[in-house]
Amino acid sequence: MQSQLDQVGVEITVLLGRSLMPMQQLLRMGRGAVIQLDTKEDDQVWILANNHPIARGELVIENDKISVNITRPAQVEDFYATEQ
Repeated sequence: MQSQLDQVGVEITVLLGRSLMPMQQLLRMGRGAVIQLDTKEDDQVWILANNHPIARGELVIENDKISVNITRPAQVEDFYATEQ
């Protein structure tokens, strides 16, 4: 027998960083454009479930694969305090 929880979909997002730019600049960007983010290489990432912060983590790169190592629970107040 399957649980009803098995039927619930959850979208997981890993937020690498943010950038604030004028709409005109965004519209002028073409293929291959680079958007500079507000994070450094060793900064922790945010892990979101249905756009709600649930954990922090660090990127792990092995060969061609990128994964996320969960390091601690998210402090929701910190997530919203860093929004621009």
